[in-house]
Amino acid sequence: MKIRMQGRAMQGYVRSGLRLLLDLALLLLGTITLLFFLLRLTGDPAIVIAGPDAAPDQIAAIRAEYGFDQSLATQYVRYVGNLLSLDFGKSLVDGTPALTKVLDALPATLLLGSLAMGLTLLIALPSGLWLGSTKRRGAARAARAMLFVLQGFPGFVVALLLVQLFAIQLVWLPALGASGPTSWILPAVSVASFLAPKLIRLVEANTAAVMPSNFIRTARANGVPEGEILYRHAAPNALLGAVALIGAQFAFLVTGLVIIEAIFAWPGIGWLLVQSTVNLDFPVVQAITFTIVIAVFVVNTLTELLQRRLDPRSSSRSSSRRESRASATSGMAG
Repeated sequence: MKIRMQGRAMQGYVRSGLRLLLDLALLLLGTITLLFFLLRLTGDPAIVIAGPDAAPDQIAAIRAEYGFDQSLATQYVRYVGNLLSLDFGKSLVDGTPALTKVLDALPATLLLGSLAMGLTLLIALPSGLWLGSTKRRGAARAARAMLFVLQGFPGFVVALLLVQLFAIQLVWLPALGASGPTSWILPAVSVASFLAPKLIRLVEANTAAVMPSNFIRTARANGVPEGEILYRHAAPNALLGAVALIGAQFAFLVTGLVIIEAIFAWPGIGWLLVQSTVNLDFPVVQAITFTIVIAVFVVNTLTELLQRRLDPRSSSRSSSRRESRASATSGMAG
């Protein structure tokens, strides 16, 4: 009986894995198809490569060299075929393989995203727990007012204000590039200022909902200190509901750093995307989009798995199903 249940569980894992792969394949196919035809509507990259003063025969030669003189259907079939071997072609600007340029820029984006997410968690989790449990109405009201103001400011507005104050007026921090730890501060703070308020409010609401629970009352009745009650008993339950938002925010960091990277000239895929779009560098734009879709899909999948793992109700439901199956089996045997 145990071996049969393990076999069924393994079949379930295999089916789930195949379903995820199918979802990813359909998502990638839809994305690259839409992007392929939309990019062809933005302009003629042969003119960008040849320059504004190029003769018509030079432009025609470039179209023939890169295959732009063929029909869209032919270009699309060839493009999809090349993607099966992860061949996105070469950059129309410098001839570097498109995927190589994206992979070279990806670590900078991951660095900025990790710094911003770490700073967001460092600020949001204790702040949300404190707001959800505090009885100091004056201090809590002032903190909520500050959160309300920050939520109304887009990240790029905060970024511009920080550059004006700390880089231009005070000259404390560099405003451009990613040359060292001091150049990481302003971009990371700019992103965290946008992400933290939402997470703080969610953790606050979850904490406020958990504090009146019976197990919190029991802990207080047993003389457990308030700090231990908050961080050992209330925090795990409050943070459970925030896992989905944290995952969504991290997925956003993979895709939504374009403006921040442009402001700070941060050498990530966001800055590369801006440059490639302006230059009509189709292969690089397509490689960036392909990479982003996979990254977002992986982050969302891992977030869902982590949420299931942390949710005790998932375990209890699984246990209930196993017990009901065992009861049904024993009843049939009887």
